[in-house]
Amino acid sequence: MMLRVYYLLIVLLNLAAAIFCADKYSREDFPSGFVFGPGTSAYQVEGAASEDGRSPSIWDTVSYEGKMDGATGDASVDEYHNHIFVVMIMYLQQEDVKLMAETGLDAYRFSISWPRLIPNGRGLLNPKAVLYYNNLINERISHGIEAHVALYHYDHPQLIEYEYGGWLSRKIVKNFIAYADVCLRKFGDRVLHWTTLNEPNVFLLYSYDVGMLPPYRCSSPFGLNCSQGNSTSKPYLVFHHLLLAHASAVRLYRKKYQGKQLGFNGINLFVYGTFPLTNSTEDVLATQRATEFLVGFTVIHPNPVVFGDYPETVKKNAGLRLPAFTIQESKQVKGSFDYLGVNHYVSIQFKDNSASLNSEHRDYRADMAAEMIFDVDNSTFEYPIHALGMQAAQETSSFEDTSRVKYMHGYVESVLDAIRNGSNVRGYFTWSLLDAFELMGRYETCFGLYCVALSAHWYSQFLRGKPVGSDVFIQLGKHFSPLSASS
Repeated sequence: MMLRVYYLLIVLLNLAAAIFCADKYSREDFPSGFVFGPGTSAYQVEGAASEDGRSPSIWDTVSYEGKMDGATGDASVDEYHNHIFVVMIMYLQQEDVKLMAETGLDAYRFSISWPRLIPNGRGLLNPKAVLYYNNLINERISHGIEAHVALYHYDHPQLIEYEYGGWLSRKIVKNFIAYADVCLRKFGDRVLHWTTLNEPNVFLLYSYDVGMLPPYRCSSPFGLNCSQGNSTSKPYLVFHHLLLAHASAVRLYRKKYQGKQLGFNGINLFVYGTFPLTNSTEDVLATQRATEFLVGFTVIHPNPVVFGDYPETVKKNAGLRLPAFTIQESKQVKGSFDYLGVNHYVSIQFKDNSASLNSEHRDYRADMAAEMIFDVDNSTFEYPIHALGMQAAQETSSFEDTSRVKYMHGYVESVLDAIRNGSNVRGYFTWSLLDAFELMGRYETCFGLYCVALSAHWYSQFLRGKPVGSDVFIQLGKHFSPLSASS
């Protein structure tokens, strides 16, 4: 055992020597009330997919059909049973809430499973689900951890997908409002921060255009792995229904609950850093178009939740395929947020592709008239941060995630810079606490602070108020214990 500990310390010291020594900062540099936490979603961490009355979601269906290479969320990290198997120096069992408390986190961002709470999509509640979420919320509060809840994270019940096509039908808006009403009524006395939708701008593209996520509705030649759908028009229809559902849920909260519960409503977007590939006028204009489609379609520039309408470029290029808001809908969507959540993982460079507009048969991507070139290293952000994350390969050793330490150090420092420059940023949620089922990478990629101990310890040192740089591990010495936040 002594030999093993000695070996681990040598590894840590060798890694530390290779890490660039940056300027240090501490948690005390952030404003009072600023919260730090991890983010998760129901299907990715809960497990117990067919237990205690839960019905299949659209994710369960496609996983059982073999569309995800045999991977499923049937068990994942089994949060439903409140036992997390964490890999550190050795295999240990520890409840996730205690792990969060020991790490020094303030909040936990998670989603509620619609098919667990209301298995048929509407109608009768599942009492075991109510008990589970009450326990989850109460246990975290008892450890000083705020509950930040998302109502929808890509996982509506398969039953309503079968019945009327899910988000393809306006019927889902009414069902979503009823579902939101249950959540607000049952849990809103203890939950102050509600997110209606997680990344609807990603959902429309990957689920209804290119067919990379459930329910795999797309059409040739734009999408792959789809047996039904229409990539040219359905993404716009789906997004319109998503926005109406969001705005209706916010209206419900403000009218019925906010005065008593004193909480806040928001929407969460995937925001890219956008840059032109070259300084040419064509690429600069292409970047502006792409930003309006990928981000401004929802939250930046002239857009629905701020101004009550879609960006002009989007309306022009999409034409009649984009549904129009009625006067009443525009008023309801406009201003339908108390805060904006931003997920940021990647930046993109754009190259002009105006020629795509010459085709009469084109999809959402072709309407952008810009070619996307991903660049994960050229990352910036200008908006309040809701979740950030960096993936590691499954084979990564528990003590070799130095790149993640640099990533987190750089991003937390940049959030601090943004605050100092006047940005009204209220929290930072890293994705995620534990390695789990990832929606794109399944179990092949790892976003968790645990079981990757080095970044978890860096984050814990920072959250405990210690000044940190990316060279923090030089100071660890023999006191290093990845499960002990006080070491």
